[in-house]
Amino acid sequence: MTEQYVLDLQEVDEKQVAVVGGKGAHLGELSRIEGIRVPGGFCVTTDAFRRIMAQAPSIEDRLDQLSRLDPDDREAIGTLSAEIRRTIEGIAVPRDLVAAITGALARLGEETACAVRSSATAEDLPTASFAGQQDTYLNVVGPTAILQHVSRCWASLFTERAVTYRRRNGIDHRTVHMAVVVQRMAFPQASGILFTADPVTGNRKVATVDAGFGLGEALVSGLVNPDVFKVRHGEVVAKTIAAKQRAVHALPAGGTREVAIASRRQEEPALTDAQAVHLVRLGRRIEAHFGRPQDIEWCLVDDDFQIVQSRPITTLYPVPEAGDQKNHVYVSVGHQQMMTDAMKPLGLSMWQLTAMVAMHEAGGRLFVDVTRRLASPASRAGLLDLMGRGDPLVRDALETVLDRDDFVPSLPDEAPGEPPAGGRPAPIETDPAIVAELIERSRVSIAALERDIRTKTGPALFDFLLDAFEEHKRVLSDPLNIQTIMAGMEATWWLNDRLKEWLGEKNAADTLTLSAPDNVTSEMGLALLDVADAIRPHPEVLAFLEGVEDEGFLDELAKLAGGTEARDAIEAYLDRYGMRCVGEIDISRPRWRERPSTLVPVILDNVRNFEPGAAARRFEQGRQKARQKEQDVLSRLRALPDGARKADGTKRMIDRVRTFIGYREYPKYGIVSRYFVYKQALMGEAERLVRAGVLRAKEDIFYLTFQELHDVVRSNRVDDRLVQQRKEAFRSCQALTPPRVLSSDGEAVTGAYRRDDVPVGALIGLPVSAGTIEGRARVILDMADADLEAGDILVTTFTDPSWSPLFVAVAGLVTEVGGLMTHGAVIAREYGLPAVVGVEQATRRIRDGQRIRVHGTDGYIEILP
Repeated sequence: MTEQYVLDLQEVDEKQVAVVGGKGAHLGELSRIEGIRVPGGFCVTTDAFRRIMAQAPSIEDRLDQLSRLDPDDREAIGTLSAEIRRTIEGIAVPRDLVAAITGALARLGEETACAVRSSATAEDLPTASFAGQQDTYLNVVGPTAILQHVSRCWASLFTERAVTYRRRNGIDHRTVHMAVVVQRMAFPQASGILFTADPVTGNRKVATVDAGFGLGEALVSGLVNPDVFKVRHGEVVAKTIAAKQRAVHALPAGGTREVAIASRRQEEPALTDAQAVHLVRLGRRIEAHFGRPQDIEWCLVDDDFQIVQSRPITTLYPVPEAGDQKNHVYVSVGHQQMMTDAMKPLGLSMWQLTAMVAMHEAGGRLFVDVTRRLASPASRAGLLDLMGRGDPLVRDALETVLDRDDFVPSLPDEAPGEPPAGGRPAPIETDPAIVAELIERSRVSIAALERDIRTKTGPALFDFLLDAFEEHKRVLSDPLNIQTIMAGMEATWWLNDRLKEWLGEKNAADTLTLSAPDNVTSEMGLALLDVADAIRPHPEVLAFLEGVEDEGFLDELAKLAGGTEARDAIEAYLDRYGMRCVGEIDISRPRWRERPSTLVPVILDNVRNFEPGAAARRFEQGRQKARQKEQDVLSRLRALPDGARKADGTKRMIDRVRTFIGYREYPKYGIVSRYFVYKQALMGEAERLVRAGVLRAKEDIFYLTFQELHDVVRSNRVDDRLVQQRKEAFRSCQALTPPRVLSSDGEAVTGAYRRDDVPVGALIGLPVSAGTIEGRARVILDMADADLEAGDILVTTFTDPSWSPLFVAVAGLVTEVGGLMTHGAVIAREYGLPAVVGVEQATRRIRDGQRIRVHGTDGYIEILP
């Protein structure tokens, strides 16, 4: 095939990224949109770049070295990438390539001032913008200067920041090539950036225009603050005019320079409102053409807008597909389930198939549409109350949406006689036999599932699973199950509300619920202390466990003195809790039974930090503290006016909360137990598909939905490209931060703690477990990295039940996500740990090793000197 070194922009479209890079492809496509003016020019193609690279074989060795470097080793990356750039800039451009470039330049006009712009093949992509990773040169005049700057653009593929960006995004340096765009230079009165969606809130209906005088480099480099116009539905709805003291202008002989702006002009707007509205109209045309919100660079030349770049905005959170044009309000499921990480497609679809309400996917997470419940006054109050008790930030965000003009339409209440949506179930007697019965029902149902699924394979397995999902939902929706959960929660709320009113005591239920019976999650943490007791007497086993690196270690234990006892203790633990793991609502996550090495660091910490018999002592200490608290509260109440009645009512509620609050954790245990049974069956099918050559790896099933996997099993055929696309999409989703509340306009609605009762500089959150503790902050994002000492305070993003083994070793808890009745809060109260949850960006604002004070009663954290 004949190599093509130069293409006119008019010949290029967005399908030619491999030839002209992301920027070139977008500019070519832009120039084809009716009504959009793009400065004329040409692209020096990736064929030219490959030709240059072939003339320096030494670069290959350096690329090998570069691929082996740690992305955090800035010094080594800087040194090696500088060597590569010097080599590329030193290569003489072959004559035929010079001729092709100068010929294209002659068609523009040899002495025409040009912008010379890098355009890499991994740039301006839907999932990674690479903005600012390579170089652009403005106002370059004459063939010699143009050729020199083309070489500099080639070399800029290996700037330190570009190399590091690729390494962090898992992109091989050899797969990326550099094209160069040479365009007629625009000399604007004003320039800037247009975002067709608000880049801060994500609102797709609000466009933001940043504008300044002269060339856009003044804004990009941070030399001046821009004027900012917000435009919605064809009108400017907000604007800020900045004092613009400097601008960047082009020089007649080439190059650019900073110039001072006359004081009388500094506070003039760079655009009129009409110009801003017109620019947004052009932006909407570009957005419609590319099918997604755009980040657009523009210039105003002779009162006409020229577009010099457009790329997708990669940081916006996606919006669930609603299938209509109505307004919708979505609440994050992950913030309720303590799992805000992205989920793989199989995990998403399995949760949707087994959930009690309809769930919508966006950005690899699930959301519930609460629009109808917000719209009806009767259900609205109940929803806001429930959300507020769970997570005040969600409630505040929902109230923010309700305050907007008519975003949520008001609907009539349900017809008379109909129960309100989300209404509370009828109360039940305070009877421990109810909890025992529910646990037994769940155990029998799961045992039947394990028994019946053993003989099912192929398409018959999927038919069986669809029936199993209905049983799964039937168990969860059992009225007695819901009544029991609500009884424990409502008793907790009653005690906290009344004892604060009568005794002025905050969160009294936290102590009253210590060591409550039947809490399978707190038992799980204590049971790992018992495992440590079985291992502690055997030095050879301890030494062996310190070096464990793979999952075959349990088989090796039996060869050591005391190893059989150690293995049996771990195996017994896995038999009861091995279905658990971090992020356990995603079926694709490796379970402890599949990856038991996850538990080894926690077991070793328990051996170091505790004495034998710690589990039983700890449980009994909690029980005694709760009993003493009960006696103290009741005696103080009896001393009050009408004290006998208040004490009797409180005693009934204490008995009720201790009877039912432990069960709050059991339904999740049942769900995850079922999930592990489903997963084992599906992995058996995956192994069969790998043996048959249908799948490359059994883990590929995680990138298919349940229905797609069913089709693959039926047909014995899989679309490899779909699996690959899903893997790339999952990587992109991992980089997104899901909002608590999301509107159909794409706005990530953030709530706030509206409080003025905390010290200046304190980090505010939700108080979920009373007490105050000082200690060393351990910022831990992965349980496998835990290295705890007595008195440490755990700081993490979220905790699901799998984190509870760590709770026995810490003195306090801080999380970014959580609510009053989420798992971390429940277990913190069980163990008597002061805890504050819902602390925005806690893992960034608190440094590992800092001393902090956690105010679990009042809901804030102080960072100590």
